[in-house]
Amino acid sequence: MSLTGQHAVVTGAGSGIGRATAEHLAELGAQVTLIGRHIGRLTETADRIGQTAFAAPADVTDADALAAAVEAGRDRFGPVDILINNAGAATSAPFLKTGADALRAMLALNLEAPAEASRLVLPGMAARRSGRIVNVASTAGLKGYPYVSAYVAAKHGLVGLTRSLALEFADKGVTINAVCPGFTETPLVAEAVAAIVTKSGRTEGEARTALAASNPQGRLITPEEVASAIGWLCSPGASGVNGATLTVAGGEL
Repeated sequence: MSLTGQHAVVTGAGSGIGRATAEHLAELGAQVTLIGRHIGRLTETADRIGQTAFAAPADVTDADALAAAVEAGRDRFGPVDILINNAGAATSAPFLKTGADALRAMLALNLEAPAEASRLVLPGMAARRSGRIVNVASTAGLKGYPYVSAYVAAKHGLVGLTRSLALEFADKGVTINAVCPGFTETPLVAEAVAAIVTKSGRTEGEARTALAASNPQGRLITPEEVASAIGWLCSPGASGVNGATLTVAGGEL
């Protein structure tokens, strides 16, 4: 599982799955570039990790800012060996109240940004004949959920992108996979809980129970569990795993 000497870029690294992943990859020996919009959260994550972490704030939907952040990471730690496309968000509304702008926003963040980040690192990975890309999708990339149609469409697109790129780069020493978490104890789920409370009048506990009920284990997944799956996909032992969707959802799918 050693990733000693490798440079990993993690988007959305300031909290939740991104933070847990950055910390886990650092524990495995990687040097980690942390990308996200909130410099305070990134700095906090970097401080938790230590000198092997570098905070590079950027909005991943801004192609120029994303490219500058990745380049800053290269200047600090060298070529990118691992890319974790984790940054994402979900908006909730009935489909008939989901306008074109809302759909475009979900596609820009959850699909187009991972594609752009991949464009930035794949040429170098292919030239070195070594690299790992892990896209953090969702069970929403493999099944439908009501009231989040734009998010589900974007995550389905991300799974499709993963499978397609995996085939294009299979003979170049690069693996490209996706992890598909179920409802996970993150700020995104906290927002979902708040929305349920506001719209349904349920208590916070009832809302959390409703989300956890989709998991046959009857609980929310932890960010650390998702990070462990990502770490394995980045390890030498997962060299033969390519184009896969690794579901971390307690048996939901």
